[in-house]
Amino acid sequence: MSLTEAKTVAELVLDRVAATPDAEAFQSPAGGGKWKSMSWRDAGAEVRAVASGLRALGLADEQRCAILSGTRLEWIVADLGILCAGGAATTIYPSNTPEECAYILRDSESAFVFAENASQLAKLEAKRGELPKLQKVIVFDGDVAAGSDWVMTLAQLQERGRAHDAEDPARYERTARAVRADSLATLVYTSGTTGEPKGVELTHDCWVYEAEAIDGLGLLSPADKQLLWLPLSHVFGKVLEAAQLRIGFSTAVDGRVDKLVDNLQAIHPTFVAAVPRIFEKVRNKVVVGLEEGGGLKRAIFHWAMSVGRAASEARQAGRAPSAWLKMKLSLADKLVFGKLKARFGGRMRYFISGSAPLAREVNEFFDAAGLPILEGYGLTESSAASLVNRPDKYRLGTVGLPLPGTELRTDPADGEILLRGRGIMRGYHGRPDATKESLDDGWLRTGDIGEIDADGFLKITDRKKDLIKTSNGKYVAPQALEGQLKALSPYVSQVLVHGNNRNFVTALITLDGDSLRGWAKEAGLGEKSVGELAAEPQVRALIQGAVDQLNAKLANYAAVKKFVLVASDFSQEAGELTASLKMKRKVIEQRYKAELDGLYAGAR
Repeated sequence: MSLTEAKTVAELVLDRVAATPDAEAFQSPAGGGKWKSMSWRDAGAEVRAVASGLRALGLADEQRCAILSGTRLEWIVADLGILCAGGAATTIYPSNTPEECAYILRDSESAFVFAENASQLAKLEAKRGELPKLQKVIVFDGDVAAGSDWVMTLAQLQERGRAHDAEDPARYERTARAVRADSLATLVYTSGTTGEPKGVELTHDCWVYEAEAIDGLGLLSPADKQLLWLPLSHVFGKVLEAAQLRIGFSTAVDGRVDKLVDNLQAIHPTFVAAVPRIFEKVRNKVVVGLEEGGGLKRAIFHWAMSVGRAASEARQAGRAPSAWLKMKLSLADKLVFGKLKARFGGRMRYFISGSAPLAREVNEFFDAAGLPILEGYGLTESSAASLVNRPDKYRLGTVGLPLPGTELRTDPADGEILLRGRGIMRGYHGRPDATKESLDDGWLRTGDIGEIDADGFLKITDRKKDLIKTSNGKYVAPQALEGQLKALSPYVSQVLVHGNNRNFVTALITLDGDSLRGWAKEAGLGEKSVGELAAEPQVRALIQGAVDQLNAKLANYAAVKKFVLVASDFSQEAGELTASLKMKRKVIEQRYKAELDGLYAGAR
């Protein structure tokens, strides 16, 4: 069977290994800044040992097997092993609390769990009494206490799998080929920003469709090199795993965000997928560096950006840049853009952005520099990728065009975006009522509001549930304002716009410490902490300037009348951000209720 005929992820694995056994499949950190390579043949053997080990332990068809780990090569091997064994993978973020882990494991009825290390194992041991259906924990790192009947290492599982395999060498492929396209492949739990998280059921066909559609776009080829750092517990990371199987490019895997810059230099990838916060930080760092670099450096940069923007506008309009513009662009590349490209390894063809809205100003910055960001759109319920901009068909400020085979429309009543196609979930696990609310004749109600232009490009305007309605009856889209304010000031880290049922709009604003410290020294504020700087009148005046710029572009009812500078940034550790760095609005608003209420004290 060829890759084009594969109907399941299990078949994609078997056929990829058979098609390109000697090609590089993965790279993973080997310590000391070095990386080790793994071929598809060796990756296939690792996956086979996991699959056979799970079947030896008694894993049944579509039985859930959870993965509680950060992004690393073992995560992918475990996931593919589960699917080739006929099971279904339940994904759990390593940042989840013991209580959250226990809820997901109970709700999914997972029989086995892959845990990254002793820290993750401790969460499970603390809740073992609440998990009667959990039979075995397999740990990636660390030893297992002698005599343990509940825990084993990944190496022990694979050793058991190889012994099981030797009894009947044909059994592994027989089991993998028997998996059906409509079988459950992945159970991904929503972040739970409102109420308990729901398990989204994604079938093998969902992932095969995504792989086929991405391949059909021609965005990627076997010659590409990916640096994968996104959480594999999130569908944005998972869809790239499926695409790799279909297309066959090499992937370097390392989920440590603090190593991202170093890894770009070491790997020299041709494409990287990321969330908007990463691009915002890079842009902020460049802008702040220019402000500190003096007049000539700043003038050269602004000239280069004007040239880059002219070239970007020509590309978006489908025109080739003129000879004069090409000459200026070559000089701009030599003076400015080449240095920026070198930061990303020097071979970057483009980035892919998803998971949250990307401010147009940020996208324009990268596009002008010759580092295009192909912004896309999708949900957990649509297997991540539903729309994306193409290198030859893109429009900044939009999330692009639908993938082949995905249908798109908006509800005429309120502009809600509706999607239909093979990538749409089977339903919410054990939640028939919630499934019925979200799926209407196969159409997924996304909860997002958007507009489709004459050429079919989709622009997201806001989340349906996040829209603010002031006490004057005016609607305000907070995400648009938040993105614009972050683009206006490199010293702003996060913004939460508030005002539902209030008589005017306010905001909570956190500060970008890396950017602000340099400014603070120049302003004579010394080595103060970010918390101390947030209380300084000079810092408030700095941020007020950006807020004033934003308000100048807004209708009066949407203007941010007051704001609070929060002493510390929002974080995952504090429970204020999801794993994909989206704000948990209700959590943040409740936590800062006193500060928000204070902004309205005495207001008429």
